[in-house]
Amino acid sequence: MGTLLEMNDTLRLNKAQGFPTVLDIDKHLAKPYTAELFANRIFEFKDKMRLRIYQVPPVRNFLVETIDGEWIYWGLIHILEISHDYLKNTTSGKYKIIYIYTPEEMKQVFNLTDRIKDNNYFA
Repeated sequence: MGTLLEMNDTLRLNKAQGFPTVLDIDKHLAKPYTAELFANRIFEFKDKMRLRIYQVPPVRNFLVETIDGEWIYWGLIHILEISHDYLKNTTSGKYKIIYIYTPEEMKQVFNLTDRIKDNNYFA
Protein backbone atom coordinates (compact mmCIF):
# COMPACT_ATOMS: atom_id res chain seq x y z
CA MET A 1 0.00 0.00 0.00
CA GLY A 2 1.34 3.47 -0.89
CA THR A 3 1.79 6.49 1.29
CA LEU A 4 0.18 9.90 1.03
CA LEU A 5 3.17 11.65 2.63
CA GLU A 6 5.67 13.44 0.41
CA MET A 7 9.24 14.00 1.65
CA ASN A 8 10.58 17.50 0.88
CA ASP A 9 13.79 19.43 1.38
CA THR A 10 12.25 22.60 -0.07
CA LEU A 11 9.54 24.79 1.42
CA ARG A 12 8.10 26.55 -1.64
CA LEU A 13 5.52 29.20 -0.77
CA ASN A 14 3.77 32.25 -2.12
CA LYS A 15 2.87 35.19 0.13
CA ALA A 16 -0.67 33.86 0.75
CA GLN A 17 0.73 30.56 2.06
CA GLY A 18 3.13 32.25 4.46
CA PHE A 19 6.21 33.37 2.59
CA PRO A 20 7.60 36.21 4.74
CA THR A 21 6.14 39.52 3.61
CA VAL A 22 9.28 41.25 4.93
CA LEU A 23 11.33 39.60 2.17
CA ASP A 24 11.06 41.64 -1.01
CA ILE A 25 13.18 40.65 -4.00
CA ASP A 26 13.62 44.18 -5.36
CA LYS A 27 14.78 45.49 -1.96
CA HIS A 28 17.07 42.48 -1.52
CA LEU A 29 18.70 43.02 -4.92
CA ALA A 30 19.31 46.69 -4.05
CA LYS A 31 20.48 46.13 -0.45
CA PRO A 32 20.84 42.45 0.54
CA TYR A 33 19.21 41.15 3.69
CA THR A 34 21.06 38.92 6.13
CA ALA A 35 19.72 36.12 8.31
CA GLU A 36 20.62 38.12 11.42
CA LEU A 37 17.67 40.41 10.68
CA PHE A 38 15.35 37.45 11.29
CA ALA A 39 17.32 35.56 13.95
CA ASN A 40 14.61 35.56 16.60
CA ARG A 41 11.56 35.38 14.33
CA ILE A 42 9.37 32.36 13.76
CA PHE A 43 7.36 32.29 10.54
CA GLU A 44 4.25 30.25 9.80
CA PHE A 45 2.98 28.66 6.63
CA LYS A 46 -0.45 27.20 5.99
CA ASP A 47 -2.45 25.12 3.58
CA LYS A 48 0.48 23.76 1.58
CA MET A 49 -1.22 21.27 -0.74
CA ARG A 50 -0.60 17.59 -0.04
CA LEU A 51 0.74 16.03 3.12
CA ARG A 52 4.45 16.75 3.40
CA ILE A 53 7.27 16.06 5.80
CA TYR A 54 10.52 18.01 5.85
CA GLN A 55 14.10 17.56 6.97
CA VAL A 56 14.41 17.81 10.75
CA PRO A 57 16.88 20.29 12.36
CA PRO A 58 19.82 20.46 12.30
CA VAL A 59 19.33 19.51 8.64
CA ARG A 60 18.42 22.47 6.46
CA ASN A 61 15.53 22.96 4.07
CA PHE A 62 15.51 25.43 1.19
CA LEU A 63 13.17 28.44 1.35
CA VAL A 64 11.72 29.21 -2.08
CA GLU A 65 9.30 31.95 -3.05
CA THR A 66 6.95 31.38 -5.97
CA ILE A 67 6.02 34.45 -8.01
CA ASP A 68 3.85 33.85 -11.09
CA GLY A 69 5.13 30.27 -11.36
CA GLU A 70 8.78 31.24 -11.11
CA TRP A 71 10.99 30.21 -8.19
CA ILE A 72 13.36 32.31 -6.11
CA TYR A 73 15.70 30.38 -3.80
CA TRP A 74 16.00 32.72 -0.81
CA GLY A 75 18.05 30.70 1.62
CA LEU A 76 17.99 28.02 4.26
CA ILE A 77 15.50 27.33 7.03
CA HIS A 78 14.81 24.93 9.87
CA ILE A 79 11.30 23.52 10.04
CA LEU A 80 10.23 23.75 13.68
CA GLU A 81 6.71 22.36 13.61
CA ILE A 82 4.41 20.56 11.17
CA SER A 83 0.70 19.78 11.27
CA HIS A 84 -1.37 17.88 8.74
CA ASP A 85 -5.03 18.38 7.92
CA TYR A 86 -6.08 14.98 6.63
CA LEU A 87 -9.49 16.17 5.48
CA LYS A 88 -8.14 19.05 3.37
CA ASN A 89 -4.93 17.14 2.47
CA THR A 90 -2.75 20.12 3.48
CA THR A 91 0.35 20.80 5.55
CA SER A 92 0.97 23.79 7.81
CA GLY A 93 3.84 24.62 10.11
CA LYS A 94 6.45 26.93 11.55
CA TYR A 95 10.01 27.67 10.48
CA LYS A 96 12.95 29.95 11.14
CA ILE A 97 15.40 31.42 8.66
CA ILE A 98 18.98 30.32 9.27
CA TYR A 99 20.66 31.79 6.15
CA ILE A 100 19.72 34.26 3.42
CA TYR A 101 21.48 33.96 0.07
CA THR A 102 23.19 36.95 -1.46
CA PRO A 103 21.69 37.98 -4.82
CA GLU A 104 24.54 36.21 -6.63
CA GLU A 105 24.07 33.04 -4.55
CA MET A 106 20.34 33.09 -5.38
CA LYS A 107 21.13 32.82 -9.08
CA GLN A 108 23.79 30.15 -8.58
CA VAL A 109 21.72 27.95 -6.25
CA PHE A 110 18.87 27.72 -8.74
CA ASN A 111 21.24 26.54 -11.45
CA LEU A 112 22.80 23.96 -9.11
CA THR A 113 19.64 22.53 -7.57
CA ASP A 114 16.69 22.98 -9.90
CA ARG A 115 17.71 23.51 -13.54
CA ILE A 116 14.13 23.79 -14.86
CA LYS A 117 14.61 27.01 -16.81
CA ASP A 118 10.86 27.81 -16.97
CA ASN A 119 10.83 28.04 -13.14
CA ASN A 120 13.85 30.35 -12.86
CA TYR A 121 12.87 33.87 -11.73
CA PHE A 122 16.22 35.22 -12.90
CA ALA A 123 16.17 33.69 -16.39
